Amino acid sequence: MSSSLGLYIENNLIKYAKISKNNDNVKVESFGIKFFDKTEEAIKQIIEETYSYKVPISTNVPDEIYNYFDVFGGLKKKDIDGIVKTSFENFCYDNGLNKESYECRHIYTSSPTSKEKVRAIHVSTKKTSIARRKNLLSSYKITTMAPTSVAISNLLKQGKGQTSLIVNMEENTTITKVTDEGIKDIKILEIGSKAIFDKIKNKENSYSKAYEICKNSTIYTSGAGDLQTEENEFLTDIMPTLYEIVTELKKYFEQNLDSIDRVYLTGTLSTVNNIDIYFQEYIKSTKFEILKPYFVNLNSKINIKEYIEVNSALALALQDIEPKHADVNFVNKGAGKNLFAGADKKISLPKLNEIDLQEVLDKYSGKMFTLATVISTVLIAYIIATVSINTMYDNKNMETQNAIEETNAEISKINEYDKKLNSRITKYKSMVTAIEEKNNKIAENKRYKNLIPNLMNNLMVVIPKEVQLLSISNTNATHIVIEAKSAKYEQLAYFKTKIKNEKILKKVVSDAGVAGSGSIKVTIEGELP
Repeated sequence: MSSSLGLYIENNLIKYAKISKNNDNVKVESFGIKFFDKTEEAIKQIIEETYSYKVPISTNVPDEIYNYFDVFGGLKKKDIDGIVKTSFENFCYDNGLNKESYECRHIYTSSPTSKEKVRAIHVSTKKTSIARRKNLLSSYKITTMAPTSVAISNLLKQGKGQTSLIVNMEENTTITKVTDEGIKDIKILEIGSKAIFDKIKNKENSYSKAYEICKNSTIYTSGAGDLQTEENEFLTDIMPTLYEIVTELKKYFEQNLDSIDRVYLTGTLSTVNNIDIYFQEYIKSTKFEILKPYFVNLNSKINIKEYIEVNSALALALQDIEPKHADVNFVNKGAGKNLFAGADKKISLPKLNEIDLQEVLDKYSGKMFTLATVISTVLIAYIIATVSINTMYDNKNMETQNAIEETNAEISKINEYDKKLNSRITKYKSMVTAIEEKNNKIAENKRYKNLIPNLMNNLMVVIPKEVQLLSISNTNATHIVIEAKSAKYEQLAYFKTKIKNEKILKKVVSDAGVAGSGSIKVTIEGELP
């Protein structure tokens, strides 16, 4: 029986799950979530509580970067690996990165653009990030460090011929496309639970409380009953982020040519009540459901939602016990299947026969004298040619030295001219800068004359029908305060999101809202662009 402890580590929390496997039977021995101020102390507590002092540990890769490289599949494995390595080096050069600072892994899949190509899903992260994570676990038995976007596919038993998406909404959101052949695509969204927790933490001064509020919140969809203000006072903090995620997911569907049979939601934000129904209302072409680990007993006394909370940790533990993609393990380089390598061939050396040296000398003595004469003649000719060539070389070297001196003299003249030219350029630049500053000041004055009319026009375009403006105040030169009300939080959240996304105002913030007389009043503030 094999065991593993999965640790999914974020900035403020750790999700952990210890599992064991005996044949095909997977058992969850312990799991939970721990909030912390000091990571080392939190890990130590988890190890003690789960009795995992010698149990293999699998954790997530921090700050990973994803790239895709398509390579002709008819090449040998070493040539394909070489092309992928060169492609990443080009990526680093184009983006001003030091390739030596990164640790890289990749897995191969079929290319969506050509049947003759293979696609490398390339994962890289800074070596310093890997070192810090290893140092956190240096006292324990760390055996696997893998991207959560890859490991999450371990929880799903994919049907033959089916294509699914796993949307893992943790600190950031990952979209993993999976078929019965394996992972086909990974997309990273720089939005997720962190944005929501930061907003709620500012009000409640507790990260753990922000987590519980998010977990116990309910989205009231179009089929739900009347708005329950008391239960939904934090929806104005939650809904804009969920709206951004579902908007990006819609774009993914529009850009993807393959039909998606099902979308599985997981991660911290998947515990928000009715989130699957909320996503389903926006994307009706595909079935949405919460990702339940294939090995969990739905009839268990433990609430399935508690397992779903730690799906990322469960997936990482499975990645250690039965890795589907061991090639992305950042602890052991080169682990896992070699998809293109052939069998090694042993090379045996033939036995050497003994040679009678005297017999050889007797047999070839006459020929050797002739050979010595030829060699002597060639050697004399070589010496004469060498002396001649050296004389020619000395002459050419002298000519080259004279040419260098003449060139240096010309360069000195050019440098003197360059100094004068730079002096004039500096003078002209000062004049141009003064003119530009004056023009900018004139343009800025003109722009402020039109800002308020433009603001009113833009608000008329984006305001939902169910939202009513109560007042708009210009409290100082650029600060705008908008008061609006609606019977639905979703409409107010949508209005705020549109103001932000359409860049009608900058630094957009809003309060939690005040309920009364069947409607909610919200104050939205921001700066004129």
